[in-house]
Amino acid sequence: QVQLVESGGGLVQAGGSLRLSCAASGRTSIINAMGWFRQAPGKQRELVARISNGDTTKYADAVKGRFTISRDNVKNIMYLQMNSLKPEDTAVYYCRAAVDWQLENGAYWGQGTQVTVSS
Repeated sequence: QVQLVESGGGLVQAGGSLRLSCAASGRTSIINAMGWFRQAPGKQRELVARISNGDTTKYADAVKGRFTISRDNVKNIMYLQMNSLKPEDTAVYYCRAAVDWQLENGAYWGQGTQVTVSS
């Protein structure tokens, strides 16, 4: 009973920045962890970053040092600040929220937002 709406994607030049937002509504109190995944054409979906209720964060090696995940617990919005973007960052980015991150039952997904990085 959680709804996730992503926004902030778009077209950006290499080296530029974007900030993605994921607004959660519904029973947000049941969410224990949130994160961002991405899927590029012809590739499997991969975890980009994750943040727990205790604000513990994890990042994929490919984005470490460039991306920052954060959350606003008052507004129930999760963000992904993406700096120094590279063409290989081009993908559809999906927001995920979960009661238990390890389980698909109790997990919720956003619709995805396209990020395109050109050189």
